[in-house]
Amino acid sequence: MWPLDPSRKEVLGFAVSCRVLTLALQALFNAIIPDHRAEAFSPPRLGPSGSADQLVEGLLGGLSHWDAEHFLFIAEHGYLYEHNFAFFPGFPLVLLLGAELLRPLWGLLNLRSCLLISVALLNSLFSALAALALHDLGCLVLHCPRQAFYGALLFCLSPANVFLTAGYSEALFALLTFSAMGQLERGRSWTSGLFFALATGVRSNGLVNIGFLIHSQCQGFFSSLTVQNALRQLLKLMGSVFLSVFTLGLPFALFQYYAYTQFCLPGSAHPIPQPLLQLAVDQGYRTAEGNKPPWCSWELPLIYSYIQDVYWNVGFLRYYELKQVPNFLLAAPMAILVAWATWTYVTTHPWLFLTLGMQRSKNKRTLEKPEPGFLSPRVFVYLVHAAALLLFGSLCMHVQVLTRFLCSSTPIVYWFSAHLLLDQEPLLRSLEAVPGKPPAGHPPPGQKVPRNSMMGLLYNWKTCSLVTRCILGYFVTYWLLGLLLHCNWLPWT
Repeated sequence: MWPLDPSRKEVLGFAVSCRVLTLALQALFNAIIPDHRAEAFSPPRLGPSGSADQLVEGLLGGLSHWDAEHFLFIAEHGYLYEHNFAFFPGFPLVLLLGAELLRPLWGLLNLRSCLLISVALLNSLFSALAALALHDLGCLVLHCPRQAFYGALLFCLSPANVFLTAGYSEALFALLTFSAMGQLERGRSWTSGLFFALATGVRSNGLVNIGFLIHSQCQGFFSSLTVQNALRQLLKLMGSVFLSVFTLGLPFALFQYYAYTQFCLPGSAHPIPQPLLQLAVDQGYRTAEGNKPPWCSWELPLIYSYIQDVYWNVGFLRYYELKQVPNFLLAAPMAILVAWATWTYVTTHPWLFLTLGMQRSKNKRTLEKPEPGFLSPRVFVYLVHAAALLLFGSLCMHVQVLTRFLCSSTPIVYWFSAHLLLDQEPLLRSLEAVPGKPPAGHPPPGQKVPRNSMMGLLYNWKTCSLVTRCILGYFVTYWLLGLLLHCNWLPWT
Protein backbone atom coordinates (compact mmCIF):
# COMPACT_ATOMS: atom_id res chain seq x y z
CA MET A 1 0.00 0.00 0.00
CA TRP A 2 2.84 2.40 0.88
CA PRO A 3 6.60 2.07 0.21
CA LEU A 4 8.26 1.04 3.45
CA ASP A 5 10.94 3.66 4.06
CA PRO A 6 12.77 3.49 7.44
CA SER A 7 10.21 5.59 9.32
CA ARG A 8 7.29 3.49 8.01
CA LYS A 9 9.17 0.32 8.89
CA GLU A 10 9.60 1.56 12.44
CA VAL A 11 5.93 2.52 12.69
CA LEU A 12 4.91 -0.90 11.39
CA GLY A 13 7.33 -2.69 13.72
CA PHE A 14 6.11 -0.75 16.74
CA ALA A 15 2.46 -1.35 15.79
CA VAL A 16 3.01 -5.10 15.43
CA SER A 17 4.90 -5.22 18.74
CA CYS A 18 2.04 -3.41 20.50
CA ARG A 19 -0.55 -5.79 19.02
CA VAL A 20 1.45 -8.87 20.07
CA LEU A 21 1.88 -7.46 23.57
CA THR A 22 -1.84 -6.65 23.72
CA LEU A 23 -2.82 -10.20 22.79
CA ALA A 24 -0.41 -11.64 25.35
CA LEU A 25 -1.59 -9.36 28.15
CA GLN A 26 -5.29 -9.96 27.49
CA ALA A 27 -4.69 -13.71 27.66
CA LEU A 28 -2.77 -13.27 30.93
CA PHE A 29 -5.35 -10.97 32.52
CA ASN A 30 -8.21 -13.18 31.38
CA ALA A 31 -6.51 -16.22 32.93
CA ILE A 32 -5.51 -14.82 36.33
CA ILE A 33 -8.49 -12.52 37.03
CA PRO A 34 -11.96 -14.01 37.53
CA ASP A 35 -14.56 -12.69 35.10
CA HIS A 36 -17.11 -10.25 36.47
CA ARG A 37 -20.72 -11.41 36.02
CA ALA A 38 -21.97 -8.54 33.89
CA GLU A 39 -25.52 -8.01 32.71
CA ALA A 40 -24.58 -8.02 29.07
CA PHE A 41 -25.54 -9.82 25.89
CA SER A 42 -24.36 -13.42 26.28
CA PRO A 43 -26.05 -15.87 23.90
CA PRO A 44 -25.77 -19.66 24.34
CA ARG A 45 -23.24 -21.63 22.32
CA LEU A 46 -24.99 -23.89 19.83
CA GLY A 47 -22.13 -25.82 18.27
CA PRO A 48 -20.06 -28.55 19.92
CA SER A 49 -16.98 -27.41 21.80
CA GLY A 50 -13.85 -29.55 21.86
CA SER A 51 -10.51 -29.18 23.61
CA ALA A 52 -9.14 -27.06 20.77
CA ASP A 53 -12.12 -24.70 21.06
CA GLN A 54 -11.56 -24.40 24.80
CA LEU A 55 -7.90 -23.57 24.16
CA VAL A 56 -8.86 -20.80 21.72
CA GLU A 57 -11.42 -19.47 24.21
CA GLY A 58 -8.80 -19.45 26.95
CA LEU A 59 -6.26 -17.60 24.83
CA LEU A 60 -8.54 -15.17 23.00
CA GLY A 61 -11.75 -15.11 25.05
CA GLY A 62 -10.96 -11.65 26.41
CA LEU A 63 -11.49 -10.28 22.90
CA SER A 64 -15.14 -11.38 22.81
CA HIS A 65 -16.65 -9.37 25.66
CA TRP A 66 -19.25 -6.59 25.72
CA ASP A 67 -20.10 -5.32 22.21
CA ALA A 68 -17.69 -7.83 20.66
CA GLU A 69 -20.22 -10.50 21.58
CA HIS A 70 -22.74 -8.80 19.30
CA PHE A 71 -20.35 -8.73 16.35
CA LEU A 72 -19.42 -12.39 16.83
CA PHE A 73 -23.08 -13.35 17.18
CA ILE A 74 -24.03 -11.50 13.98
CA ALA A 75 -21.16 -13.10 12.07
CA GLU A 76 -22.22 -16.55 13.28
CA HIS A 77 -26.03 -16.32 13.17
CA GLY A 78 -26.95 -13.15 11.28
CA TYR A 79 -29.27 -10.34 12.41
CA LEU A 80 -31.81 -12.30 14.47
CA TYR A 81 -32.69 -9.78 17.18
CA GLU A 82 -33.85 -6.22 16.70
CA HIS A 83 -31.08 -4.70 18.80
CA ASN A 84 -28.44 -6.44 16.65
CA PHE A 85 -29.10 -3.77 14.02
CA ALA A 86 -27.25 -1.23 16.14
CA PHE A 87 -24.07 -2.89 14.81
CA PHE A 88 -23.30 -2.32 11.15
CA PRO A 89 -22.52 -5.28 8.86
CA GLY A 90 -19.07 -4.31 7.55
CA PHE A 91 -17.07 -5.85 10.37
CA PRO A 92 -19.11 -9.08 10.73
CA LEU A 93 -18.74 -9.66 6.98
CA VAL A 94 -14.98 -9.24 7.26
CA LEU A 95 -14.91 -11.71 10.17
CA LEU A 96 -16.83 -14.23 8.08
CA LEU A 97 -14.29 -13.80 5.29
CA GLY A 98 -11.50 -14.40 7.80
CA ALA A 99 -13.24 -17.52 9.09
CA GLU A 100 -13.60 -18.73 5.50
CA LEU A 101 -9.85 -18.40 5.04
CA LEU A 102 -9.46 -20.66 8.09
CA ARG A 103 -11.52 -23.38 6.43
CA PRO A 104 -8.70 -25.98 6.85
CA LEU A 105 -9.27 -25.68 10.62
CA TRP A 106 -13.03 -26.23 10.47
CA GLY A 107 -12.71 -29.91 11.26
CA LEU A 108 -10.78 -29.05 14.42
CA LEU A 109 -12.54 -25.85 15.54
CA ASN A 110 -16.13 -24.66 15.57
CA LEU A 111 -17.21 -21.47 13.81
CA ARG A 112 -17.00 -19.29 16.91
CA SER A 113 -13.38 -20.29 17.50
CA CYS A 114 -12.53 -19.49 13.89
CA LEU A 115 -14.23 -16.11 14.30
CA LEU A 116 -12.19 -15.42 17.46
CA ILE A 117 -8.98 -16.21 15.61
CA SER A 118 -10.14 -13.91 12.81
CA VAL A 119 -10.72 -11.13 15.34
CA ALA A 120 -7.20 -11.45 16.73
CA LEU A 121 -5.46 -11.67 13.35
CA LEU A 122 -7.54 -9.20 11.36
CA ASN A 123 -7.78 -6.45 13.97
CA SER A 124 -4.04 -6.73 14.61
CA LEU A 125 -3.52 -6.33 10.86
CA PHE A 126 -6.06 -3.50 10.53
CA SER A 127 -4.62 -1.50 13.45
CA ALA A 128 -1.05 -1.88 12.12
CA LEU A 129 -2.15 -0.75 8.64
CA ALA A 130 -4.13 2.10 10.22
CA ALA A 131 -0.92 3.30 11.89
CA LEU A 132 0.77 3.33 8.48
CA ALA A 133 -2.22 5.13 6.96
CA LEU A 134 -2.08 7.75 9.71
CA HIS A 135 1.64 8.24 9.14
CA ASP A 136 1.03 8.63 5.41
CA LEU A 137 -1.79 11.11 6.04
CA GLY A 138 0.33 13.08 8.50
CA CYS A 139 3.13 13.44 5.97
CA LEU A 140 0.66 14.75 3.38
CA VAL A 141 -1.17 17.20 5.65
CA LEU A 142 1.39 18.33 8.22
CA HIS A 143 4.48 18.55 5.97
CA CYS A 144 6.39 17.75 9.14
CA PRO A 145 7.82 14.21 9.08
CA ARG A 146 8.59 14.27 12.79
CA GLN A 147 5.03 15.12 13.85
CA ALA A 148 3.63 12.57 11.40
CA PHE A 149 6.01 9.95 12.79
CA TYR A 150 5.24 10.69 16.46
CA GLY A 151 1.51 10.78 15.72
CA ALA A 152 1.65 7.29 14.20
CA LEU A 153 3.65 5.97 17.17
CA LEU A 154 1.09 7.46 19.55
CA PHE A 155 -1.68 5.70 17.63
CA CYS A 156 0.07 2.42 18.47
CA LEU A 157 -0.29 3.37 22.17
CA SER A 158 -3.85 4.61 21.71
CA PRO A 159 -6.03 4.96 24.84
CA ALA A 160 -8.56 2.90 22.85
CA ASN A 161 -5.99 0.12 22.48
CA VAL A 162 -8.20 -2.74 23.66
CA PHE A 163 -10.91 -1.83 21.15
CA LEU A 164 -8.39 -1.83 18.31
CA THR A 165 -7.64 -5.48 19.11
CA ALA A 166 -10.88 -6.93 20.54
CA GLY A 167 -13.88 -7.88 18.42
CA TYR A 168 -14.90 -4.27 17.73
CA SER A 169 -15.04 -2.39 14.45
CA GLU A 170 -12.74 0.46 15.52
CA ALA A 171 -9.56 -0.86 13.86
CA LEU A 172 -11.22 -1.44 10.49
CA PHE A 173 -12.99 1.91 10.68
CA ALA A 174 -9.74 3.74 11.49
CA LEU A 175 -7.97 2.05 8.58
CA LEU A 176 -10.70 2.92 6.08
CA THR A 177 -11.12 6.48 7.39
CA PHE A 178 -7.42 7.39 7.48
CA SER A 179 -6.91 5.78 4.05
CA ALA A 180 -9.85 7.75 2.62
CA MET A 181 -8.43 10.98 4.02
CA GLY A 182 -5.05 10.22 2.49
CA GLN A 183 -6.58 9.53 -0.91
CA LEU A 184 -8.50 12.81 -0.75
CA GLU A 185 -5.30 14.70 0.09
CA ARG A 186 -3.80 13.23 -3.09
CA GLY A 187 -6.76 14.49 -5.11
CA ARG A 188 -8.21 11.02 -5.71
CA SER A 189 -11.77 11.89 -4.84
CA TRP A 190 -13.32 8.75 -6.36
CA THR A 191 -11.05 6.40 -4.41
CA SER A 192 -11.55 8.49 -1.29
CA GLY A 193 -15.32 8.34 -1.68
CA LEU A 194 -15.16 4.55 -2.00
CA PHE A 195 -13.14 4.21 1.22
CA PHE A 196 -15.46 6.62 3.04
CA ALA A 197 -18.48 4.62 1.83
CA LEU A 198 -16.93 1.39 3.09
CA ALA A 199 -16.29 3.10 6.44
CA THR A 200 -19.99 4.04 6.59
CA GLY A 201 -20.80 0.35 6.21
CA VAL A 202 -18.66 -0.32 9.29
CA ARG A 203 -19.80 2.42 11.68
CA SER A 204 -22.64 4.92 11.54
CA ASN A 205 -20.42 7.92 12.33
CA GLY A 206 -18.83 7.35 8.94
CA LEU A 207 -21.70 9.50 7.63
CA VAL A 208 -20.02 12.53 9.20
CA ASN A 209 -17.08 12.07 6.83
CA ILE A 210 -19.22 13.54 4.04
CA GLY A 211 -17.93 16.87 5.34
CA PHE A 212 -14.44 16.12 4.01
CA LEU A 213 -15.70 15.54 0.47
CA ILE A 214 -17.99 18.59 0.53
CA HIS A 215 -15.23 20.82 1.93
CA SER A 216 -12.81 19.62 -0.76
CA GLN A 217 -15.40 20.23 -3.48
CA CYS A 218 -16.15 23.73 -2.14
CA GLN A 219 -12.46 24.56 -2.09
CA GLY A 220 -12.20 23.50 -5.72
CA PHE A 221 -15.26 25.59 -6.54
CA PHE A 222 -13.93 28.81 -5.01
CA SER A 223 -10.42 28.34 -6.36
CA SER A 224 -11.65 28.04 -9.96
CA LEU A 225 -14.59 30.44 -9.72
CA THR A 226 -14.79 33.26 -12.25
CA VAL A 227 -17.63 35.45 -13.45
CA GLN A 228 -17.70 33.73 -16.84
CA ASN A 229 -18.05 30.16 -15.54
CA ALA A 230 -19.95 30.82 -12.29
CA LEU A 231 -23.16 29.00 -13.26
CA ARG A 232 -21.33 26.03 -14.74
CA GLN A 233 -19.12 25.66 -11.69
CA LEU A 234 -22.11 25.95 -9.36
CA LEU A 235 -23.99 23.19 -11.19
CA LYS A 236 -20.86 21.05 -11.11
CA LEU A 237 -20.53 21.63 -7.36
CA MET A 238 -24.16 20.70 -6.73
CA GLY A 239 -23.77 17.51 -8.75
CA SER A 240 -20.59 16.56 -6.90
CA VAL A 241 -22.17 17.18 -3.50
CA PHE A 242 -25.23 15.11 -4.43
CA LEU A 243 -23.05 12.25 -5.66
CA SER A 244 -20.96 12.35 -2.47
CA VAL A 245 -24.02 12.30 -0.22
CA PHE A 246 -25.52 9.45 -2.25
CA THR A 247 -22.31 7.40 -2.19
CA LEU A 248 -21.69 7.71 1.55
CA GLY A 249 -25.35 7.35 2.46
CA LEU A 250 -25.98 4.28 0.31
CA PRO A 251 -24.51 1.68 2.73
CA PHE A 252 -26.55 3.14 5.59
CA ALA A 253 -29.72 3.23 3.49
CA LEU A 254 -29.28 -0.36 2.28
CA PHE A 255 -28.77 -1.58 5.82
CA GLN A 256 -31.93 0.18 7.00
CA TYR A 257 -33.85 -1.28 4.07
CA TYR A 258 -32.64 -4.77 4.92
CA ALA A 259 -33.94 -4.31 8.47
CA TYR A 260 -37.26 -3.12 7.06
CA THR A 261 -37.60 -6.25 4.93
CA GLN A 262 -36.93 -8.45 7.95
CA PHE A 263 -39.26 -6.84 10.46
CA CYS A 264 -41.89 -5.01 8.43
CA LEU A 265 -42.59 -7.23 5.42
CA PRO A 266 -44.42 -10.53 5.94
CA GLY A 267 -42.64 -13.79 5.22
CA SER A 268 -39.11 -12.35 5.24
CA ALA A 269 -37.92 -13.58 8.64
CA HIS A 270 -35.32 -16.32 8.87
CA PRO A 271 -35.91 -19.35 11.13
CA ILE A 272 -34.31 -19.01 14.57
CA PRO A 273 -32.82 -21.98 16.47
CA GLN A 274 -34.82 -22.89 19.56
CA PRO A 275 -32.13 -21.96 22.15
CA LEU A 276 -31.81 -18.50 20.63
CA LEU A 277 -35.57 -18.12 20.43
CA GLN A 278 -35.79 -19.05 24.10
CA LEU A 279 -33.14 -16.44 24.90
CA ALA A 280 -35.32 -13.84 23.17
CA VAL A 281 -38.29 -14.88 25.33
CA ASP A 282 -36.25 -14.85 28.54
CA GLN A 283 -34.53 -11.51 27.88
CA GLY A 284 -37.34 -9.74 26.04
CA TYR A 285 -35.47 -9.45 22.74
CA ARG A 286 -37.68 -8.67 19.76
CA THR A 287 -37.38 -10.99 16.75
CA ALA A 288 -38.80 -10.69 13.25
CA GLU A 289 -41.28 -13.46 14.05
CA GLY A 290 -43.06 -11.35 16.65
CA ASN A 291 -45.36 -8.36 16.32
CA LYS A 292 -44.46 -5.62 13.89
CA PRO A 293 -42.34 -2.99 15.73
CA PRO A 294 -43.59 0.62 15.93
CA TRP A 295 -40.80 2.04 13.76
CA CYS A 296 -42.23 0.19 10.75
CA SER A 297 -45.08 2.71 10.65
CA TRP A 298 -42.84 5.79 10.71
CA GLU A 299 -42.74 8.01 7.63
CA LEU A 300 -39.01 7.27 7.49
CA PRO A 301 -38.66 3.82 9.10
CA LEU A 302 -35.12 3.91 10.51
CA ILE A 303 -34.41 1.01 12.84
CA TYR A 304 -31.08 2.53 13.85
CA SER A 305 -32.68 5.65 15.35
CA TYR A 306 -35.28 3.50 17.11
CA ILE A 307 -32.66 1.22 18.70
CA GLN A 308 -30.51 4.11 19.87
CA ASP A 309 -33.57 5.70 21.46
CA VAL A 310 -35.34 2.69 23.01
CA TYR A 311 -32.55 0.22 23.75
CA TRP A 312 -29.57 2.46 24.56
CA ASN A 313 -31.39 5.63 25.68
CA VAL A 314 -29.23 7.76 23.40
CA GLY A 315 -30.40 11.32 22.93
CA PHE A 316 -29.68 14.97 23.61
CA LEU A 317 -28.52 15.44 27.25
CA ARG A 318 -30.10 12.13 28.31
CA TYR A 319 -26.84 11.00 29.85
CA TYR A 320 -26.54 14.07 32.04
CA GLU A 321 -27.41 12.40 35.34
CA LEU A 322 -25.63 12.49 38.66
CA LYS A 323 -24.98 8.75 38.59
CA GLN A 324 -23.05 9.15 35.32
CA VAL A 325 -20.39 11.41 36.85
CA PRO A 326 -17.79 8.57 36.92
CA ASN A 327 -18.30 8.03 33.18
CA PHE A 328 -17.83 11.74 32.50
CA LEU A 329 -14.60 11.63 34.50
CA LEU A 330 -13.49 8.60 32.49
CA ALA A 331 -14.01 10.49 29.23
CA ALA A 332 -12.63 13.79 30.54
CA PRO A 333 -8.97 13.38 29.42
CA MET A 334 -9.95 12.77 25.80
CA ALA A 335 -12.50 15.59 25.86
CA ILE A 336 -9.91 17.98 27.32
CA LEU A 337 -7.30 16.94 24.75
CA VAL A 338 -9.57 17.61 21.75
CA ALA A 339 -10.99 20.80 23.29
CA TRP A 340 -7.43 22.02 23.96
CA ALA A 341 -6.48 21.24 20.35
CA THR A 342 -9.52 23.17 19.11
CA TRP A 343 -8.78 26.20 21.28
CA THR A 344 -5.10 26.25 20.27
CA TYR A 345 -5.96 26.10 16.59
CA VAL A 346 -8.82 28.62 16.71
CA THR A 347 -6.77 31.21 18.59
CA THR A 348 -3.97 30.77 16.07
CA HIS A 349 -6.19 30.98 12.97
CA PRO A 350 -9.35 32.91 13.91
CA TRP A 351 -9.85 34.26 10.37
CA LEU A 352 -9.51 30.77 8.93
CA PHE A 353 -12.47 29.68 11.03
CA LEU A 354 -14.53 32.70 10.06
CA THR A 355 -13.98 31.89 6.38
CA LEU A 356 -14.55 28.13 6.92
CA GLY A 357 -11.10 27.38 5.56
CA MET A 358 -11.97 28.94 2.17
CA GLN A 359 -9.76 32.01 2.42
CA ARG A 360 -7.40 32.71 -0.42
CA SER A 361 -3.84 33.57 0.40
CA LYS A 362 -2.41 36.67 -1.26
CA ASN A 363 1.02 35.13 -1.03
CA LYS A 364 1.48 32.38 -3.63
CA ARG A 365 4.50 31.04 -1.79
CA THR A 366 2.25 30.38 1.23
CA LEU A 367 0.07 28.15 -0.93
CA GLU A 368 3.07 26.27 -2.29
CA LYS A 369 4.78 25.87 1.10
CA PRO A 370 2.12 25.89 3.82
CA GLU A 371 3.10 26.29 7.44
CA PRO A 372 4.26 22.86 8.65
CA GLY A 373 2.90 20.98 11.62
CA PHE A 374 -0.37 20.85 13.52
CA LEU A 375 -1.01 24.58 13.07
CA SER A 376 -0.98 24.29 9.28
CA PRO A 377 -4.11 25.69 7.54
CA ARG A 378 -4.53 22.26 5.93
CA VAL A 379 -5.42 20.83 9.35
CA PHE A 380 -8.55 23.02 9.51
CA VAL A 381 -11.06 20.49 8.16
CA TYR A 382 -9.71 17.73 10.41
CA LEU A 383 -9.97 20.01 13.44
CA VAL A 384 -13.59 20.91 12.64
CA HIS A 385 -14.39 17.22 12.19
CA ALA A 386 -12.86 16.37 15.58
CA ALA A 387 -14.64 19.25 17.31
CA ALA A 388 -17.98 18.20 15.79
CA LEU A 389 -17.48 14.61 16.98
CA LEU A 390 -16.56 15.85 20.45
CA LEU A 391 -19.63 18.07 20.65
CA PHE A 392 -21.99 15.35 19.44
CA GLY A 393 -20.40 12.68 21.61
CA SER A 394 -20.52 14.86 24.72
CA LEU A 395 -24.14 15.91 24.30
CA CYS A 396 -25.90 12.99 22.64
CA MET A 397 -24.01 9.75 23.34
CA HIS A 398 -23.05 7.53 26.24
CA VAL A 399 -20.14 9.72 27.15
CA GLN A 400 -17.80 6.92 28.25
CA VAL A 401 -17.47 5.75 24.62
CA LEU A 402 -16.01 9.15 23.71
CA THR A 403 -12.46 7.83 24.05
CA ARG A 404 -12.71 5.05 21.48
CA PHE A 405 -15.12 7.11 19.38
CA LEU A 406 -12.54 9.86 18.84
CA CYS A 407 -9.43 7.68 18.84
CA SER A 408 -10.69 5.66 15.87
CA SER A 409 -12.21 8.54 13.91
CA THR A 410 -9.89 11.53 13.90
CA PRO A 411 -6.13 12.03 13.52
CA ILE A 412 -6.31 15.21 15.61
CA VAL A 413 -5.93 13.21 18.84
CA TYR A 414 -2.52 12.01 17.71
CA TRP A 415 -1.34 15.05 15.76
CA PHE A 416 -2.00 17.46 18.62
CA SER A 417 -0.37 15.12 21.13
CA ALA A 418 2.68 14.89 18.87
CA HIS A 419 2.65 18.70 18.52
CA LEU A 420 2.70 19.08 22.31
CA LEU A 421 5.51 16.58 22.72
CA LEU A 422 7.69 18.32 20.16
CA ASP A 423 6.88 21.72 21.61
CA GLN A 424 7.26 20.89 25.30
CA GLU A 425 9.76 18.01 25.54
CA PRO A 426 13.48 18.97 25.45
CA LEU A 427 14.51 15.31 25.43
CA LEU A 428 13.13 14.89 21.91
CA ARG A 429 15.95 17.06 20.63
CA SER A 430 18.29 14.18 21.45
CA LEU A 431 15.96 11.46 20.15
CA GLU A 432 16.11 11.34 16.34
CA ALA A 433 12.71 10.85 14.72
CA VAL A 434 14.11 9.32 11.54
CA PRO A 435 15.31 5.74 12.06
CA GLY A 436 18.74 4.73 10.94
CA LYS A 437 20.37 8.08 11.82
CA PRO A 438 22.45 8.93 14.88
CA PRO A 439 20.80 10.92 17.69
CA ALA A 440 20.57 14.65 16.99
CA GLY A 441 22.45 15.92 20.00
CA HIS A 442 23.76 14.50 23.25
CA PRO A 443 21.33 13.38 25.97
CA PRO A 444 22.00 14.34 29.59
CA PRO A 445 24.06 11.84 31.60
CA GLY A 446 22.15 8.75 32.72
CA GLN A 447 19.55 8.93 29.95
CA LYS A 448 18.98 6.06 27.55
CA VAL A 449 18.37 6.76 23.88
CA PRO A 450 16.67 3.69 22.36
CA ARG A 451 15.83 3.53 18.69
CA ASN A 452 12.10 4.14 19.23
CA SER A 453 11.47 7.71 20.39
CA MET A 454 8.28 6.88 22.33
CA MET A 455 10.09 4.15 24.23
CA GLY A 456 12.90 6.63 24.84
CA LEU A 457 10.51 8.98 26.57
CA LEU A 458 9.11 6.14 28.66
CA TYR A 459 12.60 4.96 29.64
CA ASN A 460 13.51 8.47 30.76
CA TRP A 461 10.17 9.16 32.43
CA LYS A 462 11.56 11.03 35.44
CA THR A 463 13.37 13.60 33.32
CA CYS A 464 10.46 14.27 30.97
CA SER A 465 8.42 17.46 31.10
CA LEU A 466 5.05 17.59 32.84
CA VAL A 467 3.17 17.75 29.54
CA THR A 468 4.97 14.65 28.28
CA ARG A 469 4.22 12.73 31.45
CA CYS A 470 0.55 13.72 31.29
CA ILE A 471 0.16 12.67 27.65
CA LEU A 472 2.12 9.44 27.80
CA GLY A 473 0.78 8.65 31.26
CA TYR A 474 -2.76 8.96 29.93
CA PHE A 475 -2.10 6.88 26.82
CA VAL A 476 -0.27 4.06 28.60
CA THR A 477 -2.59 3.99 31.63
CA TYR A 478 -5.70 3.64 29.49
CA TRP A 479 -3.83 1.18 27.26
CA LEU A 480 -3.27 -1.15 30.23
CA LEU A 481 -6.45 -0.47 32.21
CA GLY A 482 -8.56 -1.17 29.15
CA LEU A 483 -7.02 -4.61 28.84
CA LEU A 484 -7.34 -5.32 32.53
CA LEU A 485 -10.99 -4.31 32.83
CA HIS A 486 -12.55 -4.98 29.43
CA CYS A 487 -11.15 -8.51 29.09
CA ASN A 488 -12.73 -9.51 32.39
CA TRP A 489 -16.24 -8.15 31.75
CA LEU A 490 -15.59 -5.03 33.81
CA PRO A 491 -16.96 -1.68 32.54
CA TRP A 492 -14.61 0.42 30.44
CA THR A 493 -14.86 3.05 27.73
